[in-house]
Amino acid sequence: MNVIRAARELQSSQRKVCVGIGVFDGVHLGHQQVIRQTITDAQQHEAIPVVVTFDCHPNSVVAPERTPPLIYPICKKLRVIESMGVDTALLIHFDKSFSQIPAEEFIRTLARDLQNIHSICVGSTFTFGYKRQGNVDLLKALGSDLNFNVHGLAAVSLDGERVSSTRIRDAIRNGNLDAASQMLGRAYSLAGKIVEGDKVGRTLGFPTANLEVAGLVLPPNGVYAAHAQVAGEIHRAAINIGFRPTIQNAAPKLHVEAHLLDFSGDLYGKEMELTFVRKLRDEQRFASSDALKLQIAQDIEAAKALF
Repeated sequence: MNVIRAARELQSSQRKVCVGIGVFDGVHLGHQQVIRQTITDAQQHEAIPVVVTFDCHPNSVVAPERTPPLIYPICKKLRVIESMGVDTALLIHFDKSFSQIPAEEFIRTLARDLQNIHSICVGSTFTFGYKRQGNVDLLKALGSDLNFNVHGLAAVSLDGERVSSTRIRDAIRNGNLDAASQMLGRAYSLAGKIVEGDKVGRTLGFPTANLEVAGLVLPPNGVYAAHAQVAGEIHRAAINIGFRPTIQNAAPKLHVEAHLLDFSGDLYGKEMELTFVRKLRDEQRFASSDALKLQIAQDIEAAKALF
């Protein structure tokens, strides 16, 4: 998939362009409906499907105190969008300057730079532009003026409730990963870059890969059996999420650590994606490091038994 940072970078050769716009955190069932409509339009009119999204959640700029943790980091979001058959993603840098662009100006500039927009697809409640003054009605008015069609697609419901990124975040926080997976339309996974840790796991005899998860929503603290995908390979793993209460630390920090059951080596700097199989136990404090080592060994055996 071609990822561009400015609409003018699209080499359309005067072909029509069909656009889907959204934050798309999680690329859940509702988002997929918007993206599929964009692709369908493009196929019918021999156009280029382009998904327009942002490099951060808009609230992180316009309302930092209401910024939700993300379901996916940017790299994972773009991979899922690509998997749906999208040719091009326009990844807009959302900063203070961009947040102050009026809604109409944003669309007119997009139409000018993409040159030949045939359609724009969004969710029916989609808002955009300075102070979220733009909506589907404005898009339709601009479509009449600039000669493009507008699809404002109704939300997707599951179990009688609207599927949303907020609802998925709540499910993940509550440990209801099956419900999160249903709303995502794929197994929930946690993705991030492997960073250097304090090597506590190695000193205990169980080396771990530490995931950078700042800004992401996490399942409840505890120990899980999971599959870990890294460097193109899938490994069985035991995962710990928590503050490691047995390890003395004046400033405890939340860790997500993966012990790969069938791998040894250096993975620093690589991206890892964890797909959870089952929670094995809650986080707990042990009386000593030896007691912790014994429990980790038992956790690993429990994970192996599941696989």
